[in-house]
Amino acid sequence: MKNALLNSIPNLKPFNHDLHLNSVFIGKHWVLVNGLSEKKSVYVFEDDNILKISEAESVSKTSWNIDIKDVFSIETEDGLITVKAYFKDDDVLVLDHQDKPDFALFINESNYEEELNTVGDVRKFLRDKYKQKVTRLIYAHKFYYIENFKEFGPFTVEELSEKVKAEDISAYCFVRDINEADYSNRLRIWDLIKELG
Repeated sequence: MKNALLNSIPNLKPFNHDLHLNSVFIGKHWVLVNGLSEKKSVYVFEDDNILKISEAESVSKTSWNIDIKDVFSIETEDGLITVKAYFKDDDVLVLDHQDKPDFALFINESNYEEELNTVGDVRKFLRDKYKQKVTRLIYAHKFYYIENFKEFGPFTVEELSEKVKAEDISAYCFVRDINEADYSNRLRIWDLIKELG
């Protein structure tokens, strides 16, 4: 994977045939984010190696194949291209062009109640998706807090929130996740409560 791609979109996982092909890749409506401000393009990879590309009122068909592991060949207007496929998660697909310093970013519109027609729609989708993910992670974790040079805990965010409401502790006490060794992240109880909205 090229460094530019890794820096742009961290934590990408290579396409895994058994894990991704049928559950998150085939038959999904992948909205191409590159160029979305000019026109919407939706890619649907079908299991018979047909790739349907919808743009406005027109639908074109072409072909795609898995060459090896996570490397695909896709027939385009410009000829046959080779791409390496990565997933950020079930909703974000990246096709990294193997012969140019380009990559295409796709969002899985199939898992979203509204259509993704603009860059603003994509931003909202990603903000909502990852806020929910962060919220679930925060609820699942426990934290220690430090007050007057003494450590207490671990507590869930809900328990910490109740202590703040009861004015038993300050919302500005520093916290650390149970998996962290110290308070160097400078995270406060208030930050956790605020993140949960």
